[in-house]
Amino acid sequence: MRKLDTKTIVVASHNAGKIREIQDLIGPFGFTAKSAADLNFIEPDETGTTFEENATIKALASALASGLPALSDDSGLAVDALGGDPGVYTANWAETPDGTRDFAMAMQKVETALEKAGATSPESRTARFVSVLCLAWPDGHTELFRGEVEGTVVWPPRGTQGFGYDPVFQPEGYDVTFGEMSAEQKHGWKPGEPQALSHRARAFKIFVETCLEA
Repeated sequence: MRKLDTKTIVVASHNAGKIREIQDLIGPFGFTAKSAADLNFIEPDETGTTFEENATIKALASALASGLPALSDDSGLAVDALGGDPGVYTANWAETPDGTRDFAMAMQKVETALEKAGATSPESRTARFVSVLCLAWPDGHTELFRGEVEGTVVWPPRGTQGFGYDPVFQPEGYDVTFGEMSAEQKHGWKPGEPQALSHRARAFKIFVETCLEA
């Protein structure tokens, strides 16, 4: 495993919610970070069929364009009753004909598919959020970190916090959705704490333990 020996990195994303969460996580470590969106980098085509492949594509693109290490995230909602869908295509389910993303529509698609599958009871609506972080260097070296959180898809959506599918995902052991949680409750994590809640924070914890700590 390669250690990260610089405090200047690129957050390889154009997703405002994702950028905000990653910057919240890396901020306490003293990083100076600009996003691929800030730097006007072109979004690479995510042609992978796994979270790992797409995270690597995004991180390498920003690392090569900037000459700096880049940290990317590829994440999604995997619903058991839907065979793991939308999974790696989570963002695609939100795409509209005009090229924007409508996550209210995407959440309705998930609910419609669950109803069609007969998944109406909580125990039949199990799901997990998956996040894979990729740290890439300009020389092409990469490290991958995967985090998952189990939960249930609820309906109707609840809460206006977070982004994406957060309002319909209730993590295991909680009676509120990610959409009803504060940013600190959802993805706040600091070194020394035994556990992180969100999928992204869990992946970040592994990243810290692998690439930052001595």
